[in-house]
Amino acid sequence: MIVSIHQPDYISYLGFFYKISKADTFVFLDDCQFSNDNMHHWNRIKTPQGECRLKVPVIQHLGDPINQVASRDQLGWKEKHLKTISMNYSKAKHFEDFYPKFEELLLKDYPSIAEMNIAINTEICKGFGFNTKLLRSSEMDIDTVREERVIDIVKLCGGDTYISGHGAKAYQVDEHFSEKGIKLVYTDYAPIEYRQQWPKVGFLPYMSTLDYIFNCGFDWEYVENAVKALR
Repeated sequence: MIVSIHQPDYISYLGFFYKISKADTFVFLDDCQFSNDNMHHWNRIKTPQGECRLKVPVIQHLGDPINQVASRDQLGWKEKHLKTISMNYSKAKHFEDFYPKFEELLLKDYPSIAEMNIAINTEICKGFGFNTKLLRSSEMDIDTVREERVIDIVKLCGGDTYISGHGAKAYQVDEHFSEKGIKLVYTDYAPIEYRQQWPKVGFLPYMSTLDYIFNCGFDWEYVENAVKALR
């Protein structure tokens, strides 16, 4: 069984969903420490002027896990994000394929940004037609950290293969996984090109997956074929 793990990011990029698509079980690492640098509460969309960053204002204290960090909804950020997205994508070919559902999901009340992100990301997975089982680390009662925690999660899920992001190479050791009967592999995703609006701006990689969905729909076969072509 193949397992992958990642923090629940806000409207994440295609590589996030590519890793989910390759796993039998995916675990949202929703109780890891919140980071302003990571994309737990922000992401990018494309505009006629180039990249635009959408950031969620949050209530948090140093060391808080993501599932204890709430958004400052009283500031009206949800309406602002929706307006910005609509202004820039309403003419995209597949805008109506997902925007109404995204709006419905975003405007709900959530106890944390982790819950909000999981709800949105789960719906995107459904749109792409993934059969991956989605779990939360907060429900696993595991208190180890870093590499050891990853191994414990994979074992608890019954996994024998773990798909990792390349950023974890800094602290993961192949032998530590193999000693536990787990094959450690790294995702082969690379940024792909697809139809975007405003070609004069040039293609912008690493946009939120919303950019792909609004322009290309939930065509996951295209993503798979484009990644293969880059190998």
